[in-house]
Amino acid sequence: MTESFFFYDLETSGLDPRWDRIMQFAGQRTDSDLNPIGDPYNILVKLNDDTLPSPDALMVTGITPQETQADGYTEAEFAKLLMSEIFTPGTTVVGYNNVRFDDEFIRHLFWRNFYDPYEWTWRDGRSRWDLLDVVRMTRALRPEGIEWPLVDGIAINKLENIAAANGLNHTKAHDALSDVEALIDITRLIHNKQPALFEHLLKFRDKNQVKQLINLDNKQPFVYVNGQYDSAYHSATVAFPLTSGRNNSVVVYDLRYDPTPLLNLSIEQLEKIRFAKRDERQSEGFINLPVKQLQYNRVPAVAPLGVLERGDGWRRLGLTPELIDRHRKVLLSSPAFAENVRSVFEKEPDFEPATEPEAQLYDGFLPQGDALSISKVRQADVSQLADLHPNFIDERLDDLLLHYKARNYPQSLAEDEVVSWEKWRSDRIKRQLPDFISRLQSLAQSETADDKQFILQELQLWAESIVPVED
Repeated sequence: MTESFFFYDLETSGLDPRWDRIMQFAGQRTDSDLNPIGDPYNILVKLNDDTLPSPDALMVTGITPQETQADGYTEAEFAKLLMSEIFTPGTTVVGYNNVRFDDEFIRHLFWRNFYDPYEWTWRDGRSRWDLLDVVRMTRALRPEGIEWPLVDGIAINKLENIAAANGLNHTKAHDALSDVEALIDITRLIHNKQPALFEHLLKFRDKNQVKQLINLDNKQPFVYVNGQYDSAYHSATVAFPLTSGRNNSVVVYDLRYDPTPLLNLSIEQLEKIRFAKRDERQSEGFINLPVKQLQYNRVPAVAPLGVLERGDGWRRLGLTPELIDRHRKVLLSSPAFAENVRSVFEKEPDFEPATEPEAQLYDGFLPQGDALSISKVRQADVSQLADLHPNFIDERLDDLLLHYKARNYPQSLAEDEVVSWEKWRSDRIKRQLPDFISRLQSLAQSETADDKQFILQELQLWAESIVPVED
């Protein structure tokens, strides 16, 4: 098995992977030394006629639905390409904020197209890595040798800013292929300037490596970089494993803050803080609950406390060993606090229930007994799909199959299936339409550039072509 990196980026029709769709995919494979292998990929994916894209998203990407229809792959073709050519055994998939964004779109793509939504990131030597937190930790702990941009005195970690500050070519921000090229250049820069940190963080693609550093059997403070932490300290802090969380996670406490005012609060009081609204959080006297869930399988940027001993690490984080030790001892003095926090996280709200099968990915894992059936679906051609009626165990799959056929192989639909699909498509478009029209009208008044007006006109034409006609 040959190990390689595959750097990728998406442009999408909106921000929510449950409802929005991939419109452009770009990527480049490299060897373990970050040398390119083969030609880059730059692919459009057809936007189906069940989706009104976010006008704001298209103002950024410049991609129109008509372009994707003319030159794009169907979703079924695209999913097959990903699994057969791109996410091959031994591949580490790399992006920039991909764990929170791009990877979620890929998961939902595979779900809609009858592939396992998860195995592309772990089976047969595959893994994933997110360079955003690698960049943040490099800036926080080992900034030497790299120019770090500031905008109005504020640290900025956008690809285009870092690339420009270091003389790296980045021709067009928010174009998927250009972003991939910049990402590879920045990865190579960190690899060359801070190789020890690079190799350290690369190991944490493996959740078992993360568990060795962060576990509840041997609780130890550790350095943790995450975008939710204070940007004044490079989004870095020293955290402490507090209690178990949901979905294979651990709840960690930010040792920057004295836990004393929180120790005697009831579960109900802690819940009120945890689930407080924004205006409540900004009110005078509000006490924050400085805890968050760390998920072992989301490649966190973590390191042992010893990394702060080199150079001015403690000062850059605005912390001291004495402060951290004092707050750690306070936490350990009150086991009841950890138990109360665990109870609070058990009540963490889930996604709102979805009626669309495409949005029900996280409602549960597929039964093992459906594995053969979903394999038959994705291997079937148009004529085979017309006669394919699997006896699914999972009730989500019957509707999902109808939608899969309608989007990718409409010729395979029976007459009653056409009626069912059109009813579902019509209802979905009608739900999207009010916000779409409102935003389109607003942008038409504010955007004066010719290229922006062209996109708005194309969006108007797209809506007119897919909005159902009332009887």
